[in-house]
Amino acid sequence: MSTALPTRPVLHSEWIKIRSLRGTFGSLIAVLVVTAGIQTLMAWAIGTAEEGAMGDDPLFASYYALNFGQIAAIAFGANAFSAEFHNGALRTTLAAVPDRTRFYLSKMAVLAGLALLVGQVTGLLTFLGGQAFMGQYAMKLGDPGTVRSVVGCGLYLTVITLFSAGLTAILRSGVAVISILGPFVLLVSFVISGVTSGIGQFMPDKAGQMVLRSESIGGVLGPWTGMGVAMLWAAAAAIGGLIAVRRRDA
Repeated sequence: MSTALPTRPVLHSEWIKIRSLRGTFGSLIAVLVVTAGIQTLMAWAIGTAEEGAMGDDPLFASYYALNFGQIAAIAFGANAFSAEFHNGALRTTLAAVPDRTRFYLSKMAVLAGLALLVGQVTGLLTFLGGQAFMGQYAMKLGDPGTVRSVVGCGLYLTVITLFSAGLTAILRSGVAVISILGPFVLLVSFVISGVTSGIGQFMPDKAGQMVLRSESIGGVLGPWTGMGVAMLWAAAAAIGGLIAVRRRDA
């Protein structure tokens, strides 16, 4: 007879952990505040200066602040998992939930659910806030690609969160993951895309953000194929994390 707790109590316990860790929960809230806040302020400052002031692709420009919000999503995923490796917390967790697979999948499910919920709200508020000050250049929800971009924003933030959490499970260090992924999505991926556009479009952030664009940028990936590539990156990290949790000593 299995000694593992039923899945529902495990999910509830993971939610309690996240809610009680101020830094982790703060990172989740920061995803919304940073993304929607910066986008709205930027649109207020320059949105009506002239047509195209926000960029050549007005839809993609509506999510410019996601470049900063995704760092908060990385921190959320990394902090949520790295807490298990502090002061023997993982041993305590596994004493309560001996089934390592159930523990891992429950944590990832809670992270995914929270990231998706906050991500969808973030996508909607970011779009609406960014358009509120665009005057005659404003896009309306319902224009071609807008609903897809709102939904895609939430999916992208969820993918980035799970990618970060999976890498943290592998490396056992949230600081290391944030130190790697932060510069990667802000600088390295941009440089790779500029130097080798063919390979660069398959980077997790560039591929995932295709869903935010109103038109193709000349690569082989479209909005949903790009999201599919980003999901593969996240799946690889998540599977690697599961293997690490199952095989390594607590």
